Amino acid sequence: MNKLTVKDIDVQGKRILYRVDYNVPLDEQGNITEDTRIVESLPTLQYLLEKGARVVIMAHMGRPKGQVVEKLRLDPVAKRLSELLKQPVKKLDDCIGSEVEATVAKMQNGETVLLENLRFYAQEEKNEQSFATQLAKLGDIYVSDGFGVCHRAHASTVGVAKLMSIAVAGFLMEKEIRFLNKVTYNPESPFLAIVGGAKVSSKIGVIHHLLDKVDSLIIGGGMAYTFLKAQGYDVGKSLVEEEKLEVARITLQRAKEKGVEILLPVDTIAVEELKPDAQEEIVDIDNIPSDMMGVDIGPETISIFKDRIMQAKTIVWNGPMGVFEMDNFAVGTHAVADYLSKSPALKVVGGGDSVAALEKFALADKMDHVSTGGGASLEFLEGRELPGIAILAEKGSIH
Repeated sequence: MNKLTVKDIDVQGKRILYRVDYNVPLDEQGNITEDTRIVESLPTLQYLLEKGARVVIMAHMGRPKGQVVEKLRLDPVAKRLSELLKQPVKKLDDCIGSEVEATVAKMQNGETVLLENLRFYAQEEKNEQSFATQLAKLGDIYVSDGFGVCHRAHASTVGVAKLMSIAVAGFLMEKEIRFLNKVTYNPESPFLAIVGGAKVSSKIGVIHHLLDKVDSLIIGGGMAYTFLKAQGYDVGKSLVEEEKLEVARITLQRAKEKGVEILLPVDTIAVEELKPDAQEEIVDIDNIPSDMMGVDIGPETISIFKDRIMQAKTIVWNGPMGVFEMDNFAVGTHAVADYLSKSPALKVVGGGDSVAALEKFALADKMDHVSTGGGASLEFLEGRELPGIAILAEKGSIH
């Protein structure tokens, strides 16, 4: 994937329709609690503004389902963006229509406006032509840094891009593609994948795709108990997807045939109830009491996982090792994050929970790349074509 970027085109005086993923978390008072996605867009924005472009930002927040939801307006984003850019970012009260068009027409070079939440219109997620056409009136060139939404064929990710003179990647999109390409198509061996999280169903596509590439695969989190039960272990009240037991067996057999080492927990932190003050017990995997559930990997497992992490040259991590949101059960996830931070390997992390864990442990800056797109990074690692990337122009397509 060799996509054109903003550096490959002349942007001076042009209206740039810039799609970003500013779907950031807010507290009850409407304040942004974590602004990584906004910060990551700054290099592209600053470049465009320095080059004299007029930047019209398209973004969404939450799931308003085609209705105007007051608490999902993008005013807090405009406020934070103004602070970071050190210049005013005008937030409009709509994203299409004559008033929006009139405001954009008056923009000067080096100015930025932020359109209102795209998902206040149901036509956005339906990729309706009429909605895309109205958005296209606001720009001359389409630029995408919305990696977190590029796996969706929406009006702002695909529909409008088709209508513009050219569609190119911003620096964040270019970085996402570059790092994910490295681990997907040209990884240095030994290549280790660490996959966790609650459910096998959400990660099985990634696991199967990675089996053709990795030397070792660590499986942790809630999904590990489905694999352990598939091997005949009694896992007590631990989370198990009964309907995925056969899929787990097939996966383990496929890994064996390909010579891929699968590492599952050998011990676990078990509790009777999932609550922060629950009485914990470290038990071997073959000795989980019938009235208890596994909520984190145990110390022996951590030691085994550490050895593989330190031996690897390329590592992909997607998904926590336990219920890390509760401090008592965050030890395994913290240990994996810590060992990754000390590993000399190329380290790429994707998935919302993994990113949240890195932020919690203040280790995000120790990784080579932390993806801003959870579902998008998963689908990329599955080898799927992502429509919001496919639509962008390839190098050599213009002269």
